[in-house]
Parts: sequence; C-alpha cells; structure tokens
Amino acid sequence: MRRLMVRYKIKADRVAENERYVAAVFEELRRNQTPGLRYATFKLADGLSFVHIVSHESPNNGNPLSELPAFKAFASTIEERCEELPVAVDLLEVGSYRFFGE
Repeated sequence: MRRLMVRYKIKADRVAENERYVAAVFEELRRNQTPGLRYATFKLADGLSFVHIVSHESPNNGNPLSELPAFKAFASTIEERCEELPVAVDLLEVGSYRFFGE
C-alpha cells in the first residue's frame, strides 16, 4: 500500500477554478468506485493552499488516480494555476485511527 501527500498553493484568482477541477475528480471517483483507492483533498486556512492525501493498493505501485480523465484534466494545467508548485511526499504510517478505513 502506498500513501502520498501533495501540497501546493494556488494563485488567488484561480482558487475557484482549482476547486472545480477537484470536484470533477471526486465526481468521477464516485461514479467509478475505484477499488483500493482512498483519496481526500483539503484547503488550508490561508484559502490558497491545498493538500491531497491518497492511499492506494495498486499492485504495480502506479497511482490509479492518475489514470482518471478528470484527474488528467486537473493535472494538465496545475502549473499555470500555482503560485507554489506541487510537492509530493510519501507517507510512512506511524499510526492512525480510522483515517484510511477499517
């Protein structure tokens, strides 16, 4: 199982656009019900920074999220929306309580 966190900061005039892209990803996930994938997006208190957390059980260690058309659309223009580019880090669980499901 792989867990990843991605953090970035959006330009102030592009926040609503970014949220529309994110909403489209979640809508596609609800339709597809991708097995073994858990995903959450959070907006930080500054209103510009976003954190995405993904957990997946892909056998080839690829990220099934990146195969979704809505996610591809989100990612295709992320650099032009960003004030600070995405930084991805692997998460190594020390402990959690119901965070990634039972």
